Amino acid sequence: MQRSGANQSRTLLAVLLVAATLIGVGAWLVLRPQAMAPATVQFESHAEAKTGARSTAVPGPPWRRGRSDARFTVIEYADLECPFCRTYFPVLKRWIDEHPDVALQWHHLPLAMHEPAASAEARLVECVGAAGGDAAFWQAVEWVYTHTRGNGQGLPEELRYPDLSPAAQQCLASERPNAFIRAQGEEAAKSGVTATPALLLLDRETGKTLLLHGPVEGDALLSALDLLAAGGADAEPYSSTDMPAAIVGDMPR
Repeated sequence: MQRSGANQSRTLLAVLLVAATLIGVGAWLVLRPQAMAPATVQFESHAEAKTGARSTAVPGPPWRRGRSDARFTVIEYADLECPFCRTYFPVLKRWIDEHPDVALQWHHLPLAMHEPAASAEARLVECVGAAGGDAAFWQAVEWVYTHTRGNGQGLPEELRYPDLSPAAQQCLASERPNAFIRAQGEEAAKSGVTATPALLLLDRETGKTLLLHGPVEGDALLSALDLLAAGGADAEPYSSTDMPAAIVGDMPR
């Protein structure tokens, strides 16, 4: 009887040890990602844009305007020192707001001729957006275009962005925005974009794309989307000087 009791005690002790081990492993698996996961740069590729996939962990590029379920996405490659981009920005933004089936994405493309001001302004709007979200980003873009002297001259030296939050200031002191801006510039190069503004149209329903060089507005942009939706394959790039007659429209002066 005593031997049987000892065996039962040893069996119970073994069960308790196994249970404690499983609990410890489970707790480690739950806590490990928070303690050990490295910081990563989030950047959406064109393939992810086609499906509408986007991480919602933290605010970040690509910055969007419009409905998340819109069939079409217009990616604008822009330089904050580009005078044509500055003129086109309110035109495109107003057009997007009037067409719920089209969403806008911003991709930075600071041009070498406008450096270092273009990248400095890109860092500013990125960090304002990172601290305040999409609405804050678009507001910052509008503010820069309103106040910059353009063509690489940058903002007046004494001018500072109003009410810059501590989070935005911390972002500006880091390398985080540089990674986003670099990644978007590299993707622009892969897409054959070398000048601003340029528009990459995406049909999320078919996965087709159409690249337009130069500003396109109004009915001309609708015609381009119709062409994209009707195409059997990704369309060849067009520029503002060699687009088909159905696409050419009045360009901002």
